[in-house]
Amino acid sequence: MTKEVFIKDVMTKPATIAKSAKITEALDKMLAEGLDPLIAVHNNSVVGTVSRQAIAKKLGSRQNSGLAPTAIHVASVVEEDFTSVYPDENTNVLIPLLQKYKLVVVYDPDHKLIGQVTAGDLLRKFQPDDGMESAIEKVLTIEADERVVHLRRRMLDDNITRFVVTEHEKYTGIVTETDVAVAMREFRKQVDGNHQDHRIRNLLVKDIMSSPLITMERTAKTSDVINLMLKKNISSIPVMEKGRLAGVVTRRSLVNAL
Repeated sequence: MTKEVFIKDVMTKPATIAKSAKITEALDKMLAEGLDPLIAVHNNSVVGTVSRQAIAKKLGSRQNSGLAPTAIHVASVVEEDFTSVYPDENTNVLIPLLQKYKLVVVYDPDHKLIGQVTAGDLLRKFQPDDGMESAIEKVLTIEADERVVHLRRRMLDDNITRFVVTEHEKYTGIVTETDVAVAMREFRKQVDGNHQDHRIRNLLVKDIMSSPLITMERTAKTSDVINLMLKKNISSIPVMEKGRLAGVVTRRSLVNAL
């Protein structure tokens, strides 16, 4: 007989950030703790979430080019990309919820925030029955010498969160919304607002990408893929087959395959 698993068995401590905090504080906390998104709170109440993608979009906007990153607050990037559950509910309710939302918050009977569940938390307990194959998704590539302004435009226009980077027909790295957020923060700190438009056009994908590229073979065990993601605090792993890029597995795609 299979033991029933409850949400209280998989939830973790809620990772929160004040709505009034600076987005640089939120980004630093996400990077230090390997989290995405954070729960935004105001007067001890949950008001939404803040993600790396939202921060990257905000920092990359020309509309905000005159503002220092430390002058932009979490309130300006809060999204309502979450839902809620109670600790004594069965974990079966989490799968459809995490297929739709990035985060599930956990309340006690008095509606006090006591925990959270992310895709990573769920994958520590469950994995797809038919292995990794059903979780492999198409992945796009981008040249290392492509300009970051073009990368950002593709991300925004097509809602793409990652590209595998190629150079001289080799796979050399990956660039995600996290890389863009970190790069935009550093760029905005170092370059005066009057010169940003000119300087940013010289910023290339290879200047901000994560390298070397971490990959797994298509024949790898799903448990090994999940363990590597959790150990490295990464959200995706490109999949290789006979030396060629076959796709990508993400935390979200693995939850979708459950």
